[in-house]
Amino acid sequence: MSKPPAPRVLVVGIDGVRYDYLAQVPMPRLGEVGAAGFLVPVEVGAATPTMSGPCWATIVTGVEAAKHGVWGNHLAGNRLDVFPDFTTRLAALDGRRTFVTAGWAPLMLGVDGGPLFRAPGRLSYIAPDADTPQAWEAVDEQVTREAVHVLSTDDPQASFVYLGAVDETAHFLGCGAEYRAAMRAADERLGRVLDAVRARPSYAEEAWTVIVVTDHGHVDAGGHGGDTPQERTAWVACSRPGVPAGAPAGVIRHPDVAAQVYAALGRSIDPHWTLDGRPFPLPAEQPAEAHEASLTPA
Repeated sequence: MSKPPAPRVLVVGIDGVRYDYLAQVPMPRLGEVGAAGFLVPVEVGAATPTMSGPCWATIVTGVEAAKHGVWGNHLAGNRLDVFPDFTTRLAALDGRRTFVTAGWAPLMLGVDGGPLFRAPGRLSYIAPDADTPQAWEAVDEQVTREAVHVLSTDDPQASFVYLGAVDETAHFLGCGAEYRAAMRAADERLGRVLDAVRARPSYAEEAWTVIVVTDHGHVDAGGHGGDTPQERTAWVACSRPGVPAGAPAGVIRHPDVAAQVYAALGRSIDPHWTLDGRPFPLPAEQPAEAHEASLTPA
């Protein structure tokens, strides 16, 4: 009797990608994930500042800011010891192999009230050598290479890969041509990470859930932290093994990402964790006649 496929989860966080720009800027590798599952807008919680610190904390812990206590890009005063990120919780409770790579210091280091990721099984921080869009592109390139290396040679059960250059470009140059170019570069890097997963020698014996998510948007001139639709609308894309493509039958929220990671790994969510998220809903069922129509040649 053959063994069931081994569950694995990859979460790729691309910081600061406006949802409305996805219809304007070709991102075919992100499109692959959406076509195999779904890509939907996500509204940042009404009480959550549209800033990277609180949004990423909500995404990776599965609880809102009122619980995790991250209210800005300085993480001081947080309650991440009580509400840890999924890579830390899985490593601590289950001994699971987890991996995080990123270049934004508060995510990874004990600076500015961090780190957000307290104790994953494997951690790789790539420091920028300057605070410029070009330096952040170089960081994302190194982060991508590290992710490709680890996913090719190691066996993390849950991974988080952070790409920050799109957000940094918007801060420096606004949401113009350079921002669009940064989006395209992020998509190419996402593709290389996806290709590394699919090239794994054990890929046929694995069941991969892939989640790609952004934290917030930007105003046209660059910047965020306000309540405009451009800032408060984020998005999530996900493909899941054994789940057909289609829009989920329910609203997706940022806290649901961590809950979906646990569900994908078959890890029961302990009620004592008091998560605010829940696993992603399945696609809505189509009426039989709609299904039949979809099979009829045009």
